[in-house]
Amino acid sequence: MDTAVRQLHTPQASDEERQVRTDLAALHRLYVKYGWTDLIYTHLTARSPDNPNHYLIKPDELLMDEVTASSLLKVDMEGNLISGDGPPNQAGHLIHTAVLGARPEINFSAHTHSRAGAAVSCMKRGLLPLSQHANMILPAVALHEYQDVTNAEDECAAIARDLGQKFALIMNNHGLLACGRSVAECFYYLYYLEMACKIQVDVLASGEEPLMVSQTIVDGLYADGGVPDVEPPGVRAWPPMLRMLDRIDESYRH
Repeated sequence: MDTAVRQLHTPQASDEERQVRTDLAALHRLYVKYGWTDLIYTHLTARSPDNPNHYLIKPDELLMDEVTASSLLKVDMEGNLISGDGPPNQAGHLIHTAVLGARPEINFSAHTHSRAGAAVSCMKRGLLPLSQHANMILPAVALHEYQDVTNAEDECAAIARDLGQKFALIMNNHGLLACGRSVAECFYYLYYLEMACKIQVDVLASGEEPLMVSQTIVDGLYADGGVPDVEPPGVRAWPPMLRMLDRIDESYRH
């Protein structure tokens, strides 16, 4: 069957899981909107509300703009396919089960190989306190040393250790990862991290001496609104993102 229209009907899914499927499919479409795709190879997941030991992920061969709520696979933490037409991406399985397995409060995890994100991941100093985008999330960003995620036996443990209680990870020489208790929070950290990386690449490429802000300002921006104890104020952007997607193409909901 044409993968662009393939759908998996899940009549046994609860209303809660159908909503999570819709949100995860929407996030795939936002990858296309903001240029975070990398052929078929980036991946993002959501924990199933019907079983916390199961997660949702796209079939490996689908492009981001082909993903729909019903086409998502359901996989357990050991990599066994529960439902759907697999297989999932093996690196995606390792990366996201590391996050979901170590952080029971986290329900969404998203990984990118964007040009700017990969560029900053190759910089020794990581993300710098240059832009407001960076400064709003810097205390939530951790660093992870590069490993071959397709076969490194300790990669899951290393990702969980390096992420700790933070919400974003710069994976050295690789890319970015963001997670959240809700899809809105995950998108918030991913969007701001991606934008911060773009701005940093532009600033460093300009040849001008970078103007950085103090740690005091960074800490104040991050703590505004009670973060991380509550979701950041920026999660309010999620409903408008869905309205935008619905104006473009509602097929992600199917």
